[in-house]
Amino acid sequence: MARTARFTLDPAFQVGEVNPRLFGSFVEHLGRCVYTGIFEPDHPAADEAGLRTDVLELVRELGVTTIRYPGGNFVSGYKWEDSVGPVEDRPRRLDLAWRSTETNRFGLSEYIAFLKKIGPQAEPMMALNLGTRGVAEALELQEYANHPAGTALSDLRAAHGDKDPFGIKLWCLGNEMDGPWQTGHKTATEYGRIAAETARAMRQIDPGVELVACGSSSQSMPTFAAWEATILEETYDLVDHISLHAYYQPENGDIDSFLASAVDMESFIENVIATADHVGAKLKSKKKINLSFDEWNVWYISKWHEIENSETRDWAEAPRLLEDNYSVTDAVVFGSLLIALLRHADRVTVACLAQLVNVIAPIMTEPGGPAWRQTTFFPFAQAAKYGRGRVLDVRVDSPTYETQKYGEADLLHATAVRAEDGSVTVFAVNRSRTEALPLEVALGGLDLSRVVEHSVLADADPDARNTLAAPERVVPHTGEDTSIEGGVLKSVLEPLSWNVIRLG
Repeated sequence: MARTARFTLDPAFQVGEVNPRLFGSFVEHLGRCVYTGIFEPDHPAADEAGLRTDVLELVRELGVTTIRYPGGNFVSGYKWEDSVGPVEDRPRRLDLAWRSTETNRFGLSEYIAFLKKIGPQAEPMMALNLGTRGVAEALELQEYANHPAGTALSDLRAAHGDKDPFGIKLWCLGNEMDGPWQTGHKTATEYGRIAAETARAMRQIDPGVELVACGSSSQSMPTFAAWEATILEETYDLVDHISLHAYYQPENGDIDSFLASAVDMESFIENVIATADHVGAKLKSKKKINLSFDEWNVWYISKWHEIENSETRDWAEAPRLLEDNYSVTDAVVFGSLLIALLRHADRVTVACLAQLVNVIAPIMTEPGGPAWRQTTFFPFAQAAKYGRGRVLDVRVDSPTYETQKYGEADLLHATAVRAEDGSVTVFAVNRSRTEALPLEVALGGLDLSRVVEHSVLADADPDARNTLAAPERVVPHTGEDTSIEGGVLKSVLEPLSWNVIRLG
C-alpha cells in the first residue's frame, strides 16, 4: 500500500463558485448523436416529436445543463435556414466535416423543444458558422431565434410554429477555426477580425448576449497561445469567453501517462488564463475573460483517423462514427478531467462534454432497441449532482509516480465542493493501477461529523465495460472503512478508482 495522501479543507480558502454551465454537453450532427440517438420517430419509446423518451430519462439523470449545438466541425458548413420550417421542405445536404448526408429532419426548433423536455436547467448554446458564412448570416439567425415579433425573420419563426422567441443567450463565434481540417479555416488575424465584427453586430441587437471566441483546438497546436493572444487583442472587449478543446487517449499502450491526462488539462487551462490576462494587462483592462471548455472527453481519436483516411466513407445518413466503448480505466481518467475543471471553477465557467449520445458519449443506443449508460456516465452524473456550491482550495501532499509523457505526477487527484447547507463532497481519483491509497483529509473549520456516502467506481478488471449485451456490467459500489475521526476524514482509495465521498 502506498504512503498516505493528505490535504486540508478550510472554508476560508476557496477557489470559487461552480457555474452550473460547467456540467454542459454537446449535440452535433455527427454519426448517430442526433438520428437514432436523441431523435428516432419510429422507435417504440419515441414521443410525439420523435424524441426517444428512454434517452430523455437518461439525459435528465446525467444532469446536463447547457447543450452546445449543432457543432463542432459540422457547423462550418451549416446553413441554419435548412433546419427550419416544414420538415418535408427541408433540403438534404452534403456534410463535408464528416462526409455524411444531412437530412435536416432535426433542426433548430427540434433542438429547442428537446432542451425544454430535459428541463429548465437545459440552456441552449448555439454555434455560428464563421467558416463558410459570416456576419450577415449570424445576425439573421439571431433575429430568427430571439427577436419577439414584427420583423420578417421573427414572423417567419412564428409562422413555423414557434411564436415565442428561443431566448438563446450563449453563442459560439465559430468552431476550431485554427484547425486546417475546418471548412473555412482561417489565420488568427483573419478569424480575429470576423469574430470581432460578428460580436460587435450581435451586440447591436442585444448588448447582453454572451459570446465565446474560438481558442486553440488543443494545447499541442503549433499556433497555441499566439492564436489566443492575436484574437483576444481584436475581441477582448467584445467577448466573454474563450474556448478550449481537449481529448485524451492512451498512446502506445502508455496507461500511466493516460491516467495523468488531467496534468495536461490543468496546464492548458492555466496557460490560456495567463495568455488572456496578459492581453488584458496590455489593454489596461480590468475585465477578465472566462474560459469555455466546450469540448472535452476521452476519445480514441487514432481509431477515427484510420477511418477518416479510408475510402469507404460514402455520404451515408447517420453512419456509426466515433462510437467508443469506455472501460473502467477510461472512466477514472474521465473523472480526473472533471476534477480538473472543478479545480478551476473560478475561470472555467462553461464546459461541454463531447458528446451526449452515441458519439464518444456517456449514453449509447441501438436503433429500435435499448439505451444504456457507459462507464463515464457515473462520474459525470455524480459531479453534476454533488459538485454544486463553492470549490475549496485543495493542495495535496501525495505519493507520486513517474510518467513518460508528463513526468512526475501525484497518485491522488482531488477536489472538494461545499454546498450551501455546509455539506462537503470530496471527489478523488487514485491513479495507481496496483496499490490502494490511504487518504486523510483535515476538516478544520468545517462542521462535519459523518460520512453520508462513499461511492466508488473501480473493478478488478480495469478493462470492464458496459455493452449492449451487458449494460450494467460496471456500476458504482459503496466504499468501505471511510470515517471521520477527530476532525479528520480517513479512507482507503481502491487502486484505479473514482471516488465520491459525501460529508455532512
